[in-house]
Formats: sequence, structure tokens, C-alpha cells
Amino acid sequence: MVIKVVRGNPTPEELAAALAVVRARAAAAATEPSGAPAPRDSWSDPSRIAAHRLPAPGPTSWSRSHWPG
Repeated sequence: MVIKVVRGNPTPEELAAALAVVRARAAAAATEPSGAPAPRDSWSDPSRIAAHRLPAPGPTSWSRSHWPG
């Protein structure tokens, strides 16, 4: 890993603090499982919609054909 200061003149303490943050972020990214999908919110879960019974077809069924709120 190469880090270059392009502007300013940091003190050794400031440079050490910046490097500590970068290394901590890199270590955290390396420990996260990359193949696991992100958890979904429950409001977007399709099983929530499918759990409800569909309305019976009839002359007014078009008015009930929206997603339940």
C-alpha cells in the first residue's frame, strides 16, 4: 500500500492518525464476508405480500388489484 501526501505538511502525529484510520478500514473490509448478501428490509420482502389471500375475481376486483399498504 502506497500513501502519498499531495497537499499540506502533516506532523508525524497527524500522519500516524491518518494511517491508522486507513489501516483499520482496510482490515475491516478484509474481514467482511464478500459473498453474503446484504440484509433486506422487511417492507421489501415479497413473502409479506404473498402471505395475504388474493381478492376473489369479480366486477369490482380491478379496484383491489393494487399492492396492499
